[in-house]
Order: sequence, then structure tokens, then C-alpha cells
Amino acid sequence: MLLVKKSTHGSFFAGCRDPVGLTPVPQVVSVRVICRQTPVPLGPGRPLPGRCNRKRMGLVPQAASARVVCRQVPLSHCRSVFKNYQFVLALAFAIEEINKNPDILSNWTLGFDVYDVQFRTWTMFKNPFIWLFGKYKIPNYSCRRDSRSTAVLTGPLGLTSDHIGTLLGLYRIPQITFGPFSHALNDHHKFPALYQMAPKDTSIANAMVSLLLHFGWNWVGLLNLQDENGLWVLAELNEEMAKNRICVAYELVISSQSISHVLQSMAVYNDINKSSANVLIIHGENDSLIPLIVCIEQLLIKGKVCIMNSQWDFTMKRRYFMLGSLHVPLIFSQHRVDISGFTDFVKAVNPSKYPEDIFLARIWFLSFNCSNPQSDCVTWDNCPHDASLDLLPGRVFDMTMSGHSYNIYNAVYAVAQALHEILLQQTEVQTVGNGKGTLPSSAQLVHYLRNIQFHNSVGQQVILDDNRKLEPEYDILNIWNFPEGLELEVKVGKFSPYALHGNQLSLSEEMVEWAIGTIRTLHSVCSETCGPGFRKSPLEGKAACCFDCTPCPQNEIANDTEMDHCVKCADHQYANTQRNQCLLRDESFLAFGDPLGMALACMALCFSMLTAAVLGIFVKHQDTAIVKANNRTLSYILLISLIFCFLCSLLFIGRPNPVTCILQQITFGLVFTVAVSTVLAKTVTVVLAFKAISPGRTMRWLLVSGAPNFIIPICTLIQVTLCGLWLWTAPPFVDTHTHTEHGHIIILCNKGSITAFYCFLGYLSSLALASFTVAFLARNLPDTFNEAKFLTFSMLVFCSVWLTFLPVYHSAKGKVMVAVEVFSILASATGLLGCIFVPKCYNILLMPNRNSLHGFRDRRQHSRRN
Repeated sequence: MLLVKKSTHGSFFAGCRDPVGLTPVPQVVSVRVICRQTPVPLGPGRPLPGRCNRKRMGLVPQAASARVVCRQVPLSHCRSVFKNYQFVLALAFAIEEINKNPDILSNWTLGFDVYDVQFRTWTMFKNPFIWLFGKYKIPNYSCRRDSRSTAVLTGPLGLTSDHIGTLLGLYRIPQITFGPFSHALNDHHKFPALYQMAPKDTSIANAMVSLLLHFGWNWVGLLNLQDENGLWVLAELNEEMAKNRICVAYELVISSQSISHVLQSMAVYNDINKSSANVLIIHGENDSLIPLIVCIEQLLIKGKVCIMNSQWDFTMKRRYFMLGSLHVPLIFSQHRVDISGFTDFVKAVNPSKYPEDIFLARIWFLSFNCSNPQSDCVTWDNCPHDASLDLLPGRVFDMTMSGHSYNIYNAVYAVAQALHEILLQQTEVQTVGNGKGTLPSSAQLVHYLRNIQFHNSVGQQVILDDNRKLEPEYDILNIWNFPEGLELEVKVGKFSPYALHGNQLSLSEEMVEWAIGTIRTLHSVCSETCGPGFRKSPLEGKAACCFDCTPCPQNEIANDTEMDHCVKCADHQYANTQRNQCLLRDESFLAFGDPLGMALACMALCFSMLTAAVLGIFVKHQDTAIVKANNRTLSYILLISLIFCFLCSLLFIGRPNPVTCILQQITFGLVFTVAVSTVLAKTVTVVLAFKAISPGRTMRWLLVSGAPNFIIPICTLIQVTLCGLWLWTAPPFVDTHTHTEHGHIIILCNKGSITAFYCFLGYLSSLALASFTVAFLARNLPDTFNEAKFLTFSMLVFCSVWLTFLPVYHSAKGKVMVAVEVFSILASATGLLGCIFVPKCYNILLMPNRNSLHGFRDRRQHSRRN
């Protein structure tokens, strides 16, 4: 509590006695702090130190009058008695700094009183009433006529601040809590004059999840208190873990009223130990969790990792949770900078300097054995001359400023800054020559505290308004306990919410001391990681972190771990055998460089040259009887069309492009239509020549007028029309097949309209069938130069080739399809060339006597004589 008195123009005294019967020192501003101290064990023993020879000082009044037996108790068991004394030292340190600073409250002096608040509800308001109304505790009446309190510091427990805040709110007395941030105290309607020094734990969930992600832990347990803070953090943790696909193996919400029961502890133990999760997140601020932790610590299996916040008393936490532990503690502590001069201040504290400080005398009594064996009183001369608090073990008294002490330091400065601003404003409005200033009212201080904002001595910003507070940074602490009992607090990392996403957590993993006998990072997963090439398959009825690993399907990959879905490779790529990488497909088409393509191209060129040679023979022997027979012109047309038939097969070889795809089908269809229609014309010519010998003017007129020669242009025109419709509706185009051959992309010409293609092919087949039928009927006509038999056989070969082509073509894949089509073209054209013209060339070149009418007559006469 802050009590402000002017330090000029006389002295001011309180009208009532203080809580211990000491007269207040004039010209001192008294800061009275309500905080909780651990109850002292009662029992027979020596009187309290300091009762034999009192020296009045007025800095820290006596807070209790109980007897203690600490000399008969090991020092390690008395550390709980010392743990809150650092709060008083931080308070005194801050006030001495302010009083020595001429730039703040230069005409005013700060002081403080300390009151103990018992945790039991029915006695909790005892000392607050004494402070408010004097020792006689008359409600709404204070016997402190000239001294008024301006602010109250409460803590560290939120429950204590809650109960006292209800009382202080009635009188609009500013209350500043230095304990952990409590959402229950954030209700400004219920607590209009209450401010919290601690920053909100808005980043604790994100910080803890970042640590889980760093180590790859996605299967964790949660242990929280069933209070407003615990439930709020639990909701934040669940939400943040769900975003990052971290699953909760079990969730234990413990009621502070029931955690001391053995059955509750055993239930918690069973849930923790039976789970496969090796990580346990414990969040709480209530010391009542410690008995449960003690029970769990004795029963937990070796190797569990415990992630905790630092809102418990750290000395108690180390005592019960870390000493000799086989488990790994990782603690998130709000980052703070050490206050310069605080350690030196604590080293200088001793009972001779503050003789009325009964609690400090108790510490010396327990720690340094300062008593006189022949007297019941403490004799300071018996103490070691170099005795100091820094000689105590760190687990008994920590010289480093704790988080609560840091909040007390900032709270005192916040009140001082607010008072300073109020006094400056009063000075501006006072008339010249009036040196008297009025003590600021509590309502004024409440208003100024709401807007206070400053930087403390280490440069950190201090803001009391909850809506404007900055998110805290966290230090990640690890307790080194090897060798056993070391209990060394080591900073192994840091979390900053202001860093770029992905760089918020910095951790020195090699500095983390894992469980005894373990040198590697522990794992905490429900299912092992799915490696590249596998995807996660959820298990029905289980958490999302529990899954099976399934290989990726054909042409799909998983190039990373923990992939929910496989990624399909692009059309120009294919998946390797490990299903973890997409590789570029090799282009596959019937190329001239391939052995098959080269063989077919050579065959096409050879047969085309052979056909050209046959044409040359016919031209050279154009006046012979064999050449003249069956229309010499039709033979020339047929041979020329066969040359183009052989050459058009070259369009099917090589990398397809839009031009060649169109020329393939159009050229093939037209040249073969000309060839087949020419065969049909030759067959009709044979029939007409035979019929012309018998009486009948019509047949003779058809033969003489050259009517068979019109068959070729008419049939070709029909085919041209069909091709035009084909190109107009759906022309051929370049197509790719990616799944035909593994690792290859097949490039070929798509027919476009399948209907047009089969109409085109059907028309050609109908011409061939008509030629075969007519030739077959004329095969036995009695004529020496009758080639109907050869035409019949050639059409039989032609039809057989293309009937075989259809099933073989549709069963082939890739470039084999193209090769089948080229082979069918070459085979059908070769059938026409061989069956029609080879016998004639044989007679022309090897049997010249058969290539004239004289030879024919001589053979006929010779056959008649015989």
C-alpha cells in the first residue's frame, strides 16, 4: 500500500498505532504490500529473533508473532519459508532507487508496509482491514488522520488478489497484482481499480506448439487446472494444435478441490502411463497442483518429456518435480532482463542494516546459526562477518530476480510515474508562491495508472492497460540434473512472437539434457512417419495422427514425408519406381532412326524404285502385245499410283506434326483409291473385250468409247468428297498417349473423326471388293492375254491384308500401331505390284516369244498339229 506524506513544511504522524505498535517515522511515504507468505511451523523452541532487543526502524514491520522450530528442521525444508522474501527485497530496491532519483518525485519520499495474508477464507481479510481502518477495524472509519494509502500490491496468487480486490474496489483504491496474468481478474466491471503487471499469455499456445513442431512431436497429453486460466489456455492449445495437425492423446482437467485425493492421482497416473504419448504439457499457476505432481513424479515411467509454463513457484517446482527426476523438463518462462544493481543490493542486506526486519532475522537464524548457546536471543556478533544471502544455495534462495519480483519492481515504478504526472499537473495549475500540494486521491491515481506507459531501467516497455500490452517473449529453460542434485537452470532457446513466421523459435537442441541414459531426442508420435512414396491412410475411429502408410498409386508421387495425398505427375512426366519423383518422359514415335522405322522406310523406297523400274520396262516395251493388252494407259496409271502408295508410307515415319497428320490419311486414301479404281477399270476392260466379240452393239460401243477410263475419276472424286467432309468435321491432329508405355510419352496422329475414318476405309474396301468380284467372274474367259486371274489374286491379297490390319491395329499400342499401318500399306501395294505385273515382266524379259502375236499363233498351230 502506498502512503504519501509531504517531506516539506513539517512532519506528519499517523493518529493510530501501526500493526506492531511502532510509531511511524515522519516524512516517509509508506508502501504497504499485501502478499502471501508460507505459514511458519508452530512448536516449542526459542523465541523469535529480534524480540529481546528491539530497535525501532519502521521499514518492515513484524508480520507475524508465531514461534518456529527451524533449528530442528533441515535447511532444505525451510526453503519454502524464504521463497517470498525476495518480493520484499524487490520492493525495497525499487523504492530506494526512486527515492534516490531526483528526476521523479523529487519532493516526496516513498515507503512501504508489508502485510501477510493467510490463505484461509475466514482470516484472509484480517490484515487488509487493519491496514484500511486501523487496529480497531472499524468499517468505513479510519483513525489514520494524516496518512492515506494510495495503492496496493497484491499477489502472487490470483485467488488472493480476487478476494482482496473485491474489498478494495468498494473504496476505489488502486490495486496492482504482480502474480501471473489471470483472466478472472480481467473483469473491469468487477474490479474497476485493479491492474495486472504480468503480460497476457497470448503467445504461450503458439510457443508450445512451435516447440512440438520443432521436435516432430504430434502425439501429446494435456494436464490443466479447472479454472478460468487453465480452461482458456487449454482452448488455445487445442485450437493451435489442430491447425498444425498435432493430436491430443489424453486431456486431463483437474479440479483444485479434488487433486489431493489418491484416487484422482491414480486416475491421472493411469491415463499418462498407459498412453503412447511421451510428451505431457502441464499448465497451471496454483501451488495445489504440486501434490499431484509429486505423486505423478514417483509413478511416471522413465523418459517422459514435460513441457510447462513458469507460473508456479520455481523453487517448489524444482524441489518436487525436478530433483532426481528421470524426466525431461522444458519450461517456458517469460523473457525478462536482469535489473542492474539488484544482486548487489541483495548481497548488502543483513539484519544489522535492517534490525526491525523480523523475517530477515529469521533467515539469518536458520541459515548461519547466529544464536548464543547461553542465551535465547540472537547475537549478531556470533554470525559470520561475511554472511550474505548469496552464500545460500540457489535452491534455498535465488539471487536472480524472479518474474514476480520483476513485476513488483515495475509496479512500484508505475505508481511512482503516475504520482509524478499528477503532481506535475498540480504544479502547473497552482498559483505562484503556494508551495503546498495536495495528496492525489485514489480515483486520480486509478485514472492515471490506466494510461501510464514508460520504459523501465532496462529499456523494456511497461503498460498497465490490458488492451495495449505487448505479447511476451519466452525463454525456454531446461533443468540439468546430471550429476544428480545439480539442478542447474539452463536457457536452451527463445520464442519471439515478433520474429518472421518460421523464425519465431530458436533452440539449441544440443544443449537439452534428455532423460538419464538417453542422448537422442525422444519421439512422441501415434504412427511412424510415412516416408516419400507413401501417403497417410486415416484409421477409422482414431485421431488424425494415427494412420497407416499406403504406397502411392500408378503415376503419382509423394516427395515428402507426412503427405495426406499423393501428387499426380504431369502428362509429360512419370513416377519413378520409388514413387517419390516425377521424371520427364521420353518421346516415343516411329522415327527414321529406329530399327523398325528404318526397315520400313528402306522397304518403301525399294518397292517404289522397283515399281518405277517396272514402269520403265512397260514404257520400253509399250508396243508389245502384252503391254497393249488390257489398256496400256491403265497399266501406266496403276504403276504410278503404286509408286505413290509406297512413298506415302514415309509420311507415317518421323515425328508427327499437324501437316503430316493430315497428309497421311488424305494421301493414303487418294492414291489407293486411284490404284484400286484402276484395277477395277482394267477388270471391266477385260470383261468388255470378251463381250465385244459376241454380237451386241452396246458392249462394242462401251469398249470403243473408252467408258472404263471414266471409272477412275468418278471413284476418285467420291473419295475426295469424303476426305473433304472428314477435314471439315474433325481433321486428324497430333495426339499424345502418356499411359501406354511406362516412362514414355507416345506421339502419334489421332484420326480425329473415327466415323469419317471408317467411312473412308469402308469406301476403299468396297472398291476392292467390287474389283475382286468382277475379276473373279472373268478369270476363265478364253483369251491369251487375259489378266483377270492376276487381278483376282491381287485383289484377294489386298483384301486379306486390310482385313488382317483392323484387329492387329487395334490391339497394338504406341508406335507399333503406326508400324502396323505402314506395313499394311506396303503389303497391299506389294500384292498389287507382284500379282499383276511380275508375270508380265517375266514374259517381257525372259519369254519374248510370248510377247507377240506371231509367237502366240505359232504356239497355237503347234498345239493343233499335236
